[in-house]
Amino acid sequence: ADSGELTPGRSLWADALRRLTRDKVAMIFFAIVMVYVLIALVPLVASWCGFNLVDWWDAARNGDFRDHGPTLQNGIEGILGYDVFGRSVLGKTILGANTSMSVGFMANIIAVPLGMLLGAIAGYYGGKVDDFIVWVYTTFACVPGIILLIAIKFAFKGVTILGVDFGGMPGLYLALAVTSWIGTCRLVRAETMRLRELDYVQAARCCGRGRFMILLKHIAPNVMHIGIINFSLGFVGAIQSEVMLSFLDIGVPAGTPSWGNMISAADKDLIAGHWWQLASAVGAMFLVVLAWNIFGDRLRDALDPKLKNAG
Repeated sequence: ADSGELTPGRSLWADALRRLTRDKVAMIFFAIVMVYVLIALVPLVASWCGFNLVDWWDAARNGDFRDHGPTLQNGIEGILGYDVFGRSVLGKTILGANTSMSVGFMANIIAVPLGMLLGAIAGYYGGKVDDFIVWVYTTFACVPGIILLIAIKFAFKGVTILGVDFGGMPGLYLALAVTSWIGTCRLVRAETMRLRELDYVQAARCCGRGRFMILLKHIAPNVMHIGIINFSLGFVGAIQSEVMLSFLDIGVPAGTPSWGNMISAADKDLIAGHWWQLASAVGAMFLVVLAWNIFGDRLRDALDPKLKNAG
């Protein structure tokens, strides 16, 4: 300032990243999420190397420790106890993280872009296009989410397209995506309707820019933050839905370790006082859901233009 030089400004994204990295709480919970991501990647990396961790965990049964509570007799393997077959609950919890994180990622990688695309098209073009898209998501929204999710999952049972069995995990990804794009679509539609009336969009239209190019270069970048926030928050809903469906035995295929299957298997164990499998699944789910919720809230605050000059 003393030399008369102007300080270069920061873009919305650079400013958001700066404020987010300075938020210690956000960074702590982001680190927790990253730990879960790394844990979820371990079975995937092992499968690329030709080693199936699920088969190895299933085969590593210890008959002397069936339904045994938390113990350190076998080292860290038994720190969360053993199930009815003598398999490590810690191993099942870690493998369940792979299932839940993959469900959260795949469901949102479909739902968020779909909601953003339809919302931007509806908000910018208006007219009959807007009426049709609004009718579609209103129809979906009229059906209770869990009922619609169960109906779609049952509809995919036994369906195979291009060699992909939609009765398994792909069907679960698609069912969750179909039921979770509505919120993103509504938000993006409303924001697009506001943006299309701003001066810079009107100027681009007066300069002869086509509607598609305006939508792509001027509207889409300014609604991207909505997609990022909804992606982080949608993770929570996808994980909770997977656990709920697996508890009802219509989620992940039988034999696949998941937190929902653990909770479903543990309901009878509680009668016998075997609480550790249920506690492990619920505790693991609680921590990742809490971390995603808090980080998602901090991310939303960092990307809010109204708070750009705050703090």
